[in-house]
Amino acid sequence: MGLGDNAKYLRSAGVYGILIKKEKGYAYIKLFSSSDAKILVSSLYGFGTLGKTSNLVWRGINLGKAGRSRWYGIRPTVRGVAMNPVDHPHGGGEGKKSKKASPTNKWASVLKYSRKFKRKKN
Repeated sequence: MGLGDNAKYLRSAGVYGILIKKEKGYAYIKLFSSSDAKILVSSLYGFGTLGKTSNLVWRGINLGKAGRSRWYGIRPTVRGVAMNPVDHPHGGGEGKKSKKASPTNKWASVLKYSRKFKRKKN
């Protein structure tokens, strides 16, 4: 981060950080997520904004209709059951008939029973 750079850290609504110390061109900041960050500061004249970023209620806004979410670039979410069998492993069938298929995504990789984290190697 140099002089005149745009904001790069802690930019979301309601997020804040605490400057712990500065030494040898680095700034140590306690982040909102309670983890610490070591940030290289290339200029001694860098500056920041004091206070908390506003617009905290933005997360709770109900867009109200599909068209308004499209204005924000959010595409429609289509369920796999509502698709044709050529489009999704859960698709097809007459009505709401259940199918003997494990929960998968559009490209047929199994979602429900896969590992969430890598196994620790000894």
